[in-house]
Amino acid sequence: MLVAFPVGLIVVVVVVDILAPPDVHLGPLLVAAPAMTAALGGARLVASIGALAVVAQLIIALVRRGWITLNHEMQILALVVVTAVIMIFCRLRERQQRQLTQVRSVSEAAQRVLLRPLPRCIGPLKVASVYLAAEAEAHIGGDLYAAARTDDGTRLVIGDVRGKGLSSISDAAVLLGAFREAAHQHATLAELTRYLEGSVSRGLAELAETDHDADEDFVTAAVLDIPDDEPVIHLVDCGHPPPLLIRHRQVTPLEVRQPEPPLGLGEFTDPGYRVETFPFEAGDLLMLYTDGVIEARDRAGAFYPLTERVASWEGDGPEALLRHIRDDLLAHSDGSLGDDAAMIALSCTPASSTAPAGK
Repeated sequence: MLVAFPVGLIVVVVVVDILAPPDVHLGPLLVAAPAMTAALGGARLVASIGALAVVAQLIIALVRRGWITLNHEMQILALVVVTAVIMIFCRLRERQQRQLTQVRSVSEAAQRVLLRPLPRCIGPLKVASVYLAAEAEAHIGGDLYAAARTDDGTRLVIGDVRGKGLSSISDAAVLLGAFREAAHQHATLAELTRYLEGSVSRGLAELAETDHDADEDFVTAAVLDIPDDEPVIHLVDCGHPPPLLIRHRQVTPLEVRQPEPPLGLGEFTDPGYRVETFPFEAGDLLMLYTDGVIEARDRAGAFYPLTERVASWEGDGPEALLRHIRDDLLAHSDGSLGDDAAMIALSCTPASSTAPAGK
């Protein structure tokens, strides 16, 4: 056990001090024992080691002098004071650890409720997802994604709220709640996107009553519909980075001809929410991501080259792709992201090109 180190230190100091010449005094080194213990345990363990060090100091005094001198009394007093101070800091540290544990629990609960994990299979699609929070000890932030099964396909949304912190989580909750409710009710992707715009605008207006910064908030988003009976993807891009289509190790950004404004800014324009269609055949991979991925920098300030890294990947399947990109992204940014990053990967099974399987 690690506690053997401070105990061993006390034993060594006692033995050497007793055997040393009269002008050599190692007793003051005993104060290192409770200080060392603070890294190994809590306040009770520190108190125990401190008490053992006091006993050791008494043994040194009685063996060497036969009585307790003023010098030994001062050393004992110093041991008691140092041990007491260390115990106070240990108590504070334990309180902070309990608070951090509670924060983690709340964060994990919020993640399960707000950003639900995507299933590995959604109809005929194989799915993988990754969320990397930029803030330490956080599990969720302003990036979002969700999926919903409809009668004839799968609908997905991925988005990124402007800003950071708790306000961005509130904005994300507005969009996710609206998508999960409306994905089954609106027949076309354009109607769904228009409904999301209205919900986000109303939600941001309500938040602005208590948070004036919400007046400047918006959400970039990509809304997709992948039908079961057609080898295509329908896409409405509201200011979001284009998805990547991977086919035979060729990576193609699905850039729309007419990007729509971010959600929450529709009142300043007249968006038509034009739906654009791209091929998505059996064996293809689709990768959706937020700008936290492509804006991650290395030590030299270079952005993460996502398209190049995906093109150089030689694995197979959505999970393997995201595992590779996640590890590579963290290595590129030295483990410190400047913004939250979310990624989804989808693969089209052969059944999806012929029949509405998986319902």
